[in-house]
Amino acid sequence: MIFVLVLTTTIIVFGQAVQISGIVTSQEDGLGIPGVSVTVKGTTIGVLTAADGAYSLSVPPGSNTLVFSFIGMKKTEVEIQGRTRIDVVLQPDLIAMDEVVVIGYGTARRGSYTGSAAQIESKKIETRPITDVSQAIEGTNPGIQVTSASGQPGSGQSIRIRGFGSVSASNDPLYIVDGVPYALSISNLNPNDIESISILKDAASSAIYGNRAANGVVLITTKRGSRDRTSIQFTVSQGLSTRSIPEYERVSPLDYYQLMWESHYFSQVYASTPVDPAIAAQNATNGLIKNIGYNITTVADNAIVGTDGKLNTSAKILGDYAKDLNWQDPIMRTGHRGDYGITFNGGTDKSDYYVSIGYLNDKGYVLKSDYERYTGRVNINTQPRKWIRTGLNISGTMTESNVASQGGTAYVNPFFFTRNMGPIYPVYQHNPSTGEYLIDPVTNDWLFDLGNVPGLPVRPGGASVGRHVVAETLWNDDLYKRNVLGARTYVDIFFLKDFKFTINLSSDVNAYNGGSFENKTVGDGAPAGRGDRVNTLTTIYNINQLLNYSKTFGVQSVELLLGHESYDYTYNYLRGFRQGLIVDGNTELINFTTTNSLTSYTDKYRSEGYFSRLNYNFGEKYFFSASFRRDGSSSFYKDNRWGNFWSVSAAWRLDAEDFIKAMPWIDMAKLRASYGETGNDSGIGYYAWQALYNLGRNNADEPGFQQASLSNIDLTWESNNSVDVALEFGLFKRITGSLEFYHRISSNLLFSVPLPSSSGLTSISRNVGTMYNQGIEFRLGVDAVKRGDFNWNIDVNMSTVKNEITKLPQEEIIQGTKKLMVGHSIYDFWLRDWYGVDPSDGSALYDADVKDFATQESNLRIVNGTDTVTISHNNAKYHYAGTSIPDLMGGITNTFTYKGISLSVLSTFQLGGQIYDGSYASLMHSGTYGTAQHVDILKRWQKPGDITDVPRLDNKQTSVFGAQSDRFLVSASYFSIRSVTLSYNLPVNLTQSIGVNNARVWLSGENLLLLNARKGLDPQYSFAGTTNHVYTPSRIITAGISVTL
Repeated sequence: MIFVLVLTTTIIVFGQAVQISGIVTSQEDGLGIPGVSVTVKGTTIGVLTAADGAYSLSVPPGSNTLVFSFIGMKKTEVEIQGRTRIDVVLQPDLIAMDEVVVIGYGTARRGSYTGSAAQIESKKIETRPITDVSQAIEGTNPGIQVTSASGQPGSGQSIRIRGFGSVSASNDPLYIVDGVPYALSISNLNPNDIESISILKDAASSAIYGNRAANGVVLITTKRGSRDRTSIQFTVSQGLSTRSIPEYERVSPLDYYQLMWESHYFSQVYASTPVDPAIAAQNATNGLIKNIGYNITTVADNAIVGTDGKLNTSAKILGDYAKDLNWQDPIMRTGHRGDYGITFNGGTDKSDYYVSIGYLNDKGYVLKSDYERYTGRVNINTQPRKWIRTGLNISGTMTESNVASQGGTAYVNPFFFTRNMGPIYPVYQHNPSTGEYLIDPVTNDWLFDLGNVPGLPVRPGGASVGRHVVAETLWNDDLYKRNVLGARTYVDIFFLKDFKFTINLSSDVNAYNGGSFENKTVGDGAPAGRGDRVNTLTTIYNINQLLNYSKTFGVQSVELLLGHESYDYTYNYLRGFRQGLIVDGNTELINFTTTNSLTSYTDKYRSEGYFSRLNYNFGEKYFFSASFRRDGSSSFYKDNRWGNFWSVSAAWRLDAEDFIKAMPWIDMAKLRASYGETGNDSGIGYYAWQALYNLGRNNADEPGFQQASLSNIDLTWESNNSVDVALEFGLFKRITGSLEFYHRISSNLLFSVPLPSSSGLTSISRNVGTMYNQGIEFRLGVDAVKRGDFNWNIDVNMSTVKNEITKLPQEEIIQGTKKLMVGHSIYDFWLRDWYGVDPSDGSALYDADVKDFATQESNLRIVNGTDTVTISHNNAKYHYAGTSIPDLMGGITNTFTYKGISLSVLSTFQLGGQIYDGSYASLMHSGTYGTAQHVDILKRWQKPGDITDVPRLDNKQTSVFGAQSDRFLVSASYFSIRSVTLSYNLPVNLTQSIGVNNARVWLSGENLLLLNARKGLDPQYSFAGTTNHVYTPSRIITAGISVTL
């Protein structure tokens, strides 16, 4: 929230006053600036600019100068010189020590703030085609790592602030919307309604939120109205979306025949009972189509690949087969995105209002991935008397979406299915003799080829026989509707001059209705068809009371906050699952014959908190702050329910000292430091300390239940203790920046500790772990060029993070591709040690674990004279093979402005770290019939003496040659052009001549370029450095126009 000086207009007219009007715009983007103070120099006569930056001021005769001032902008004085219209362009103030930053339960001036907080203003969001507010955070500030687990329209991003605070509980930051904890999806918010986003990174800034602030806090403040003038703004944008990350490169159909021949050939030659090479070659030639099912070439089955392993030069793709081998073509499209909005903004000297209506229609680039959202917001504030101020902020969101299946290896997942389908298998049925499409005589449409149609070839198991992702996507449904209503109201009471009492009430209600249908023709629903319904209702209530005291004593000032907060969360879940479709076209559960499952439950969570904060300022030079919060959480047993969280911090404005003032090239220098403790009870579970039981464990007709977990009354929150030291600076009136060091220790980490088998359970939850994160953050802003109307600003941010475990409940914990051990990070890879390929026979070689040499001797080999290796993945040695955590990450923003034209380019980058590319590994198999292969397989071993790192093709060795190992690690480094926006603000004299205050047009693009180690790889899929078959991010190009009346 930005506080501005409210000016009292006292006009004493001596003679005839002159009316001066104009518009105040920003040099950065050419937009009108609301709330700019416009005064007659030497008087108290003045006004504030309206929402579009317009003003009108009655100036006494004899006045010479107008003064324009606004937080974050350089104060500007303009000579009147008899003019009645004066338009002004304000330049940004790089130092901006008076900039107001939104913090916990209040605001602070940047120059006096002792904590670590980053802020993103609305102008950085408005022209970007983003659906979720979290998408605006990436690359803008140091210490923040972002991943995009899905490009599904409506999905958001995962955020980590200064590393990873937990192993088993949540690592997500706490979201606060308009001062209230927000547990619903951030995608419910219309980005165009956002005034600012503040990210609280250290204990000094976040400890005031206590038990849920260990992973940082994201504060979102929505827009409010501007007094003095009414404005109406219309915004429209239209765009197209395509896949931003290309598919992995895979071999061609004709190459595939030769590769599958080799796989069969070598599986005989190198079998435990070897087959004569000549016989093996003949078998491979004669059995090729028997193994892989389809001959889509112009030659006979036994003539595609000769006994020499070479492709027949006469083999061509037959007929219409050539047009029907890319499974992505019929399921992917060019998406369309339309975003429309209207806002009403205005007020009087005592009240203001902001009303917005928004509509978003985002059709993704995959069939049936559509997202539709309606939003509305009314924010009204009034101050009928000097001693009281009140307001009401109501928002509503209606969302409807169908969802493309994604993640994992489900046959209905289009990203898995189309990626791994062998290149010789058509989407539709063809005449095997001519290659022509087969036509449905009733519908006249092409017929889907399920790979097991009578009379047609049969696909092998590796080609998902009997399944068809296009048909299943078209005939299945996965839909949801979500209706969200939020309300916030407050009352401020001012008394005894220095006191303010505030009460905030809020409620959020989320009604979700989801349903899926699986057809009865093909897929998991066959042959009966089945339906699923999920209804949930989330209700959240929050109330807090705040008492603020602010007093100035000469050069000293004190601010004191006392508060109480109560939070109540209830989640109701109901699900029904039935099968046996009765009447086609009706997917309601009543239209199925058999109930597979019916379940419901309710989760409840409550927390109570008492908190305080003290800020002390001595001479605008020395600053001190301390906060304390005592929280109680229903997640823990009554004796461990309450915890204390606190922080202390201080700052020193070095530029206020004489020895710095003597250095004119130093515009600003501030040292600050903080230390404190925060907590984490998110992700632990609402009933974690209690013994839980699973119902429905029946014995024939006798009902029963089974114990699922043991009680642990000692369970408590995870804690974070963090230290932060920083230097903020401004130099040469062109450069600003900061250098920051942090160290955060996470203790009482929650782990599942193994139990003896005699207990009947496998584990119990306990607080037994410790780890730390530390790093350096750097930000530099430079006015690189300032020549006349042309400006070029560069903003660079970089950060590092080191994560290390210092205590575990046991010596080691293996989790997939990772192993947790003291001295290592939570994301260190633990994999087989790949050695290479044996040139003599093309076998995969692993460094051997020779602890049990005698039983492994038959699998061991000595290579290079000294190296002991093994051909068995079961005998391979495991080792730490790197980490997914990067060495350096950051963002670069270049902003160019010339008169009304602005160009902004946001780039992000990451150096270091590794990814286990499981998607690539699945394409590098050694001969699974029917499954696609990566083009790197063409580098395979083919004959004795070949030097390569790709083993021979051998259908009998797929699990051995393709075993999980460091062979499939790849660099996680990347550089991306994340966002580009080109905008133009039409000249004011032009717009006003047609009755428009201002107008802007823009062209914007998201995810325009990605440079990384492998085509097809998304290096930002997960923090853990893994891949999955998910909806890859979209490249979105939009054009928009905004008109303000």
